[in-house]
Amino acid sequence: MTYLDYQATTPLAPEARAAMLRWLDGPGGTGFGNPHSPHKMGRQAAAAVELARDQVAALLPPGGRVIFTSGATEAINLAMRGIVDKGAFAVSAIEHAAVLDTAEALGRAHILSVDGEGLCDAAQELPGKTALVAVMQVNNEIGTIQPTRDWHERAKAAGALFLCDGVQALGKMPITHADMIAVSAHKLHGPKGIGALWLRDGVELNPTQTGGGQEADLRSGTLSPALCAGFGAAAKLATERMGEDAAHVEALWNRARDIFADWELNGSAEARWHGNLNLRKEGLDVARLMSDCRDVMFSAGSACASGSGRPSHVLKAIGLDDAGAKSSIRLGFGRYTDMGNLEDAAKTVINAAAQQGI
Repeated sequence: MTYLDYQATTPLAPEARAAMLRWLDGPGGTGFGNPHSPHKMGRQAAAAVELARDQVAALLPPGGRVIFTSGATEAINLAMRGIVDKGAFAVSAIEHAAVLDTAEALGRAHILSVDGEGLCDAAQELPGKTALVAVMQVNNEIGTIQPTRDWHERAKAAGALFLCDGVQALGKMPITHADMIAVSAHKLHGPKGIGALWLRDGVELNPTQTGGGQEADLRSGTLSPALCAGFGAAAKLATERMGEDAAHVEALWNRARDIFADWELNGSAEARWHGNLNLRKEGLDVARLMSDCRDVMFSAGSACASGSGRPSHVLKAIGLDDAGAKSSIRLGFGRYTDMGNLEDAAKTVINAAAQQGI
């Protein structure tokens, strides 16, 4: 099998797995302590959590703090539901469902449009009273890179906070301009079940749940030292390998673009993370294609929306009709993708599409 769905999740790095094992000890071990306990085992576990916090923070701007969560969805909800200011939430039309649905649920959504390239122009008008602007750095479906520096400045000028979904950007490129950043471990070769919210110094939120307040009185619940350690190790590895990983992805992108030369690209080719190749072929039956390519793991859209039967809201936002959106596929690749495997998988997809007369 060839895995080409890196936007949905990434393979666990061996270094992250190794970092987790000590903190998964059973009876007789010393690594299963509660990191919030005052005794020696608890202090050892707490030290592992704080090391991981520093390792994750190294990928984020200085002048802020990292709050561990169960994932980016919880981080986004903490950020949006914790805002004291009751103004509107201006969110881009291609945000993850965690942002769009939360803004809608709170009755505060103001949608910012994107152009046909999938880019959100920071010159757009904001509502008269805006409390929050949310624009993701790298889109999970089409990979477009947004002008977050411009949006951060725009939000500041409006007296609003700027929330950046940094899930697809973390470990791949610097994330420098935001008041709050939501990230997830399993998108940079860490474990599932842990993420974080980065808060710029001076940003205050209301807690969104009650309990022990273990994470800076904002997030309650016992942290998993194993998950934190795995996240930290993955972040450290990404810091060390960022240039190497980017060069590998660029080589994969160039080869894949050559192979799929007669397919249409969805979204900008330049303002984009090149580990995301979202393509379409007019008339393509994607469900049949996926059935005919069972040994190639790719996506017909974001994993969060798969199975809904609805066209991608991202592809609709960039101007595709239902047919165009439903004839699109997403190939995602990265650090552990082998060039030969990518070539073989791409040819499998192309040959299966040809069997449809496409």
